[in-house]
Amino acid sequence: MNLEHLVTTPDIAARRALGACAVLMVGALTLTACGGGSDAKSEGKGGKNPAKTSAAEIAISAKNGSTGASINSTGVKVSDGTLTGVKMTAAGTGQTVPGSMVAGGKSWKPTEQLERGTKYQIAATAKDSDGRSVAAKSVFTTVSKANSFIGTYTPDNGTTVGVGMPVSFSFDKAISDKKAVQSHITVTSSTGQQVVGHWFGAQRLDFRPEEYWKAGSKVTMKIDLDGVEGAGGVTGVQEKTVSFTVGRSQVSTVDADTQTMKVVRDGQTVKSVPISTGSPEFTTYNGQMVISEKYKKIRMDSRTVALANAYDIPDVPDAMRLTQSGTFIHGNYWYNKGNPPFGREGTSHGRVGLQDVKGGQGNTPAKWFYDSSLIGDVVIVKNSPDKTVAPDNGLNGWNLSWNEWIAGSAVSTS
Repeated sequence: MNLEHLVTTPDIAARRALGACAVLMVGALTLTACGGGSDAKSEGKGGKNPAKTSAAEIAISAKNGSTGASINSTGVKVSDGTLTGVKMTAAGTGQTVPGSMVAGGKSWKPTEQLERGTKYQIAATAKDSDGRSVAAKSVFTTVSKANSFIGTYTPDNGTTVGVGMPVSFSFDKAISDKKAVQSHITVTSSTGQQVVGHWFGAQRLDFRPEEYWKAGSKVTMKIDLDGVEGAGGVTGVQEKTVSFTVGRSQVSTVDADTQTMKVVRDGQTVKSVPISTGSPEFTTYNGQMVISEKYKKIRMDSRTVALANAYDIPDVPDAMRLTQSGTFIHGNYWYNKGNPPFGREGTSHGRVGLQDVKGGQGNTPAKWFYDSSLIGDVVIVKNSPDKTVAPDNGLNGWNLSWNEWIAGSAVSTS
């Protein structure tokens, strides 16, 4: 028996083991000890192995490098974890975009609508239930103004309007896919009245029921146009719900023959007042007209309605717009005292005048009617030698029959 072999063999084995350990330390940074029966795992925070990937997954809705991101729905979500921090900034300016965590830290969204055509950056961190962290970042650009459209609408959220007030959208781009756009705007009434949209050309869409809104009803319009393609390469950016209330019913009828106006509220005549319609040279439109704007004082310049230098009155009191082309019902303090009194003769340039005083502060028919009227109230003119007002001249679609109205819808009403 070779005693030397018996002595040296273990020593050689030990040297080989130490060499193997050195190789492992170079090849695997996670191993910090070899042999001796010690645990080879390094435990991080909470006693967990940091080498293990976090179970949390962050999803930023706007992909890194993308363009055309939504200005409404861009945000951050996390699955199998909780968001620990989100910072959103406008690239270039470094301005922080305010936002809020929702759903217990499962998602984050900006508190304000983003700007169109703007570059943003989002940096987010999250952790899973074992405390392991993960991070994500995205730099993106929102949809440009050239490639998007918006609709300016009336009435505003939370307002109270008259029974004749339609919902009216004016789009800043021509819409070629009218069906797609109209089908993503829904208007409903608490009374269950059927509401149908009607297109006036390529950039205006109005909604109304067959008859005036029921007094006291609540009307809700849901705008779901974000990402909807309205024309080639042009998408919507709006996403919101708007509600308004219909007040009492007030419909006033101007009779150009008798030069009087009868005001009917909730089915009862409350007052009949003298008025002055257009002169034989400048007649007043017939038809159903809706009050769209109110001004306690406004300048009226004939040059803005192509009547040369016929008049320029800087302080017309108690004025309410009936058409976009310039028809108003308003106070008149300059009525020629040599003329017959109000209620005898039409002397205006197509508008409807009521007796008033300068400044509109007196106890006059004009001030009473102004104070008694809502945006959306109806003023009907009859027996004038002029034509019926065009339905798209102001908010005056009531001059179309119901069949004519629904014929202008891009969405089936059956």
